[in-house]
Amino acid sequence: QVQLVESGGGLVQAGDSLTLSCAASGRIASTYGMGWFRQAPGLEREFVAAISWSTGNTFYAVSAKGRFTISRDNAKNTAYLQMNSLKPEDTAAYYCAAKRYYTGSKTSEYDYWGQGTQVIVSS
Repeated sequence: QVQLVESGGGLVQAGDSLTLSCAASGRIASTYGMGWFRQAPGLEREFVAAISWSTGNTFYAVSAKGRFTISRDNAKNTAYLQMNSLKPEDTAAYYCAAKRYYTGSKTSEYDYWGQGTQVIVSS
């Protein structure tokens, strides 16, 4: 079992930056993929970014590429999402997720989820 805890959300203005953290219990196996998703009120949870725990290979949603950066610190069992140039449409609850085998962009592919951290971007 893997437990994930997100932190770092908050209220910011458009154009500002935030870094979200996802602390995982235990050591993540080399086959794991870590992802960030977000869900705005009334909308489905959508993929933001993912990273391979072993290689650091990343991929992003179109909405995130160029503004967001996913990274991980294997020694700390922590994944990060650096968000720059935030827009009001980025407002959502952000969730960290872990996938047992490699990365993916669908919520159904992930096995473990954090509780979420709220990001609010004001205009």
